[in-house]
Amino acid sequence: MFVHVVEARHLGACRVWLRFNDGVEGEVDLAAELEGEVFEPLKVPAVFERFTVDDTLEWPNGADFAPEFLHDLVVSSRAA
Repeated sequence: MFVHVVEARHLGACRVWLRFNDGVEGEVDLAAELEGEVFEPLKVPAVFERFTVDDTLEWPNGADFAPEFLHDLVVSSRAA
């Protein structure tokens, strides 16, 4: 099964609640993941919150994360 994001809500700053097609859901803080030229603008909350959902989180500047990566972050945060 290919995992993908089916729903997401911005929770403030760089935090997002995500739900995946396999039923996994939870919160992640992506602040530590915003490294590199394409992600740098997302450090501004007003820019970060402009994501859309199309199997993963995508931003107007072309930034996105692999859905498997986001899924692993949610699973890891739930185990902690």
